[in-house]
Amino acid sequence: MSEPLNILPEPAFEQLKPVLQDRLLRVGASIHAEEFADIFDPLMRQILRQGFIEAGAHEGTIWVVDGPGENLVPAYNTGPNSDKFVGKFKQPLKSGLICMVFASEQPFLENEVWQNAEQSKVLDSMLDVQTWAMIAVPFYFLQACRGVISCVQLKNAGSRSPDPPGFKPDHLASIQRAATLLSQLIEYRLLSRTVGWTS
Repeated sequence: MSEPLNILPEPAFEQLKPVLQDRLLRVGASIHAEEFADIFDPLMRQILRQGFIEAGAHEGTIWVVDGPGENLVPAYNTGPNSDKFVGKFKQPLKSGLICMVFASEQPFLENEVWQNAEQSKVLDSMLDVQTWAMIAVPFYFLQACRGVISCVQLKNAGSRSPDPPGFKPDHLASIQRAATLLSQLIEYRLLSRTVGWTS
């Protein structure tokens, strides 16, 4: 049986660690909804989409804080209406379930979420849909919660079609796994740029 790989920190880098940590925290703080597309590459999109598929979601969204720190803004969405609201719609941080998840940093799963008085209906009304079920998880990178990843099952407003099946705890686990992988890929990309491995 082979010995476990034992990689120790390089002593010469120790004095540089505070400088690198400070730089990365400043980089993280500079990434808002407006800049997010610059770091969100095709592999990241694929991993997130796969998580939404595993969860049985109709579509999903990455919400990122805007520059002034007053709203969550959809930075990416997998649905057919994404061009109508990605980068345009703003959810004030003081209202709605997505912002509750951001503030509490706790995951959320609810079926028949349209009955929850805390759910903001503004975006649903704008897109003429009814959010039937929702999963939302905090979205971390570079040591801070910087947004929310959510996915939904929808009905068209006024539709008499059968209700969506809803989400289960396993579906929440799929979204949390995708969010963790996405966070790690983003951190690697930002670290690579910061130390000059990639442009």
